[in-house]
Amino acid sequence: MFDSAHIAEAVAWRHDLHRHPELGFQEERTSKLIAGLLQGWGWQVHTGLAETGVVARLGEGGPSIGLRADIDALPIEEATGLEYASTHPGKMHACGHDGHTAMLLLAARQIAAEGVKDGNVTLIFQPAEENDGGARVMIEEGLFGKFPCDTVFGIHNWPGLAPGRLVARDSEMMAAFAIFEIVIEGRGGHAAMPEQSDGVVAAAARMAAALQELPARRLSPLVPGVVSVTQIHTGSAFNVCPDRAVVSGTARWFQPEAGDEIEKRLGEVVQGVAAAHGCRARVDYQRRYPATINSAAEAALVRRVGDTMGLDTGETGPSMASEDFAFMLNEKPGAYIWLGAAREGDNPGLHSPHFNFNDDVLPTGSEFWVRLVRQALAA
Repeated sequence: MFDSAHIAEAVAWRHDLHRHPELGFQEERTSKLIAGLLQGWGWQVHTGLAETGVVARLGEGGPSIGLRADIDALPIEEATGLEYASTHPGKMHACGHDGHTAMLLLAARQIAAEGVKDGNVTLIFQPAEENDGGARVMIEEGLFGKFPCDTVFGIHNWPGLAPGRLVARDSEMMAAFAIFEIVIEGRGGHAAMPEQSDGVVAAAARMAAALQELPARRLSPLVPGVVSVTQIHTGSAFNVCPDRAVVSGTARWFQPEAGDEIEKRLGEVVQGVAAAHGCRARVDYQRRYPATINSAAEAALVRRVGDTMGLDTGETGPSMASEDFAFMLNEKPGAYIWLGAAREGDNPGLHSPHFNFNDDVLPTGSEFWVRLVRQALAA
């Protein structure tokens, strides 16, 4: 579908983006590159939605399909040693958003060259997917009001799947998630006289263990749920019992009832453990992303398109990781898609400082976008 020169150019865009990673809502250089290319190919380009988002449209009337790529990087120090490694200390494309952007750009060039008949296509280059909810902000600022879409689709490279695999489940793809921070306070004192202080450290340790067991004790074994304590900060000296500790982490679930139960029981565990150790505790619990749930008809369309390419579209289980594309699927029918992108040999996972998007699957993702547009609008 693509000549070798266009593929090479798309890989060059990807490497350029990899060299210049930008965090959520700061993707100014990235946005300018995207907008400039799209304008050159004849797309109607709109910038400024959610600060650094880029939306482009082609075609008139008829059915409308939206294609989304995330464009932000992560606050990670890169350790790949690549020739095109990040030139921005402490920032890295460790999740493949540089590849997602390049895939959609290559497809955009082809779609523009072919022209769009009997409908229109909206490209959504979304900022701030990593924890900042850029999709939610774009929607709040009028994404689907200004650029109506009947359906919306998103692709994420998946290093846990071999190249040639394409997964779009009929329902759950990614979990909902929340973050929590627990502040424990009590009397501090000399470590040689623990009876004169409260058990702040002991309370933090007990909470960490109890919270991670919570889903197993409070949810049915048939209902997925995860609570992970990821940080405990306390103490300043080996001979001091501290008067304060902070315990932080994340919770994940699919079913809304499970999310409600986790939040309720987490608060009960925290207060119970704190009281047992003579401490006080307060909880800041924030729900961030809803679950990413595909609509069955659009997932089936994805699989049909994948089948025309000879891809393996067999189903696999959902992931307890999260994705803010969920906000778009709460507004429109659509599907979130995993594109197999494993490497031979060493295959670092997403968010690893050693991760690097697999350029070999870039043409596959781009071809899928073009074929999806053709089939969706033809239908």
